[in-house]
Amino acid sequence: MNDRSNLQTPYYLIDKEKLLRNMEVIAKVREKSGAKALLALKCFATWSVFDLMRQYMDGTTSSSLYEARLGREKFGGETHAYSVAYAENEIDEVLAQADKIIFNSIGQLARFSARARAHGVRQGLRVNPGVSSSGFTLADPARPFSRLGEWDVEKVEAVMGQISGFMIHNNCENADFALFDDMLGQIEGRYGALLQRLDWISLGGGIHFTGEGYPVEAFAERLKAFADRHGVQIYLEPGEAAITNSTTLEVTVLDTMFNGKNLAIVDSSIEAHMLDLLIYRQNAKMKPNDGAHFYEICGKSCLAGDIFGEFSFENPLQVGDRLSFEDAAGYTMVKKNWFNGVKMPSIAVRQLDGTVDVVREFGFDDFAGNLS
Repeated sequence: MNDRSNLQTPYYLIDKEKLLRNMEVIAKVREKSGAKALLALKCFATWSVFDLMRQYMDGTTSSSLYEARLGREKFGGETHAYSVAYAENEIDEVLAQADKIIFNSIGQLARFSARARAHGVRQGLRVNPGVSSSGFTLADPARPFSRLGEWDVEKVEAVMGQISGFMIHNNCENADFALFDDMLGQIEGRYGALLQRLDWISLGGGIHFTGEGYPVEAFAERLKAFADRHGVQIYLEPGEAAITNSTTLEVTVLDTMFNGKNLAIVDSSIEAHMLDLLIYRQNAKMKPNDGAHFYEICGKSCLAGDIFGEFSFENPLQVGDRLSFEDAAGYTMVKKNWFNGVKMPSIAVRQLDGTVDVVREFGFDDFAGNLS
């Protein structure tokens, strides 16, 4: 269908044309740098658009057994498996899905290395260089006492014979190429000759190289120089970079109130549908946002702080008005939940020919089946 007015809100709308713009930048980086790109499923795992994405990316990277299986079955290509800790009862199934497995610690490497070799799966280790670009302690992999990767270079050197690659994930929403360049230099300084003994290195995600104005050429040149200097295959793990600005969350105004400021309540919830806004105390994005009528847009859950943010509109809001929150792909559909039993947004895809397909709807049976 082309007329979205008949679609029942709330729903996420993935626009393949906007998604394609990110894919083309990723393809350019791959071509000019020689790096491979793996979709980070922890950020975005809506497999209905994998048909487009797999044409521009090399595979997927995961954070759990289920993500690894989803990547193998729905995306294809290379499947990298990583987890902060693997359980005994899942490791063999993980290995059955993976081309490479990255262990978070030397302890996990020692415990499961023989199993990985038996499956013919190449092994890597997550190392923590002690620097990151994160502005949030909650998301900072280099925070004090971090459990994310090994810090001690001497201990890492002792197990180099068991691994073929490193995974280093220390960029978080990093749109600053100079900062990326500096941290990569620190990685080279910290691990020195160890890099020469690797076949591959994953630099993780969190590099906002598809963002407006990012120096893509310089980024690709830096990656190629690093790969050539150390003789390694570089992997990137774009999550947000792959899907930024590709998706909206479409909602409807259910009620308006005045309590010192204008309020509008919509048929969605940040607690349930855009959880990162609540976690990081951020506002949603909406355009245009330059009118004379200001409203605080509120979710319909019972959480007092369920607020999308304050926005301005050309006209006063009325019950039944449709609103559209931008940049709603990353860490939304993978985190949505059934808090308060609020109806979960459907997932719709605008195809490249402009038609809109509803690819998934959620109802009471999904709600009840999520419980026991």
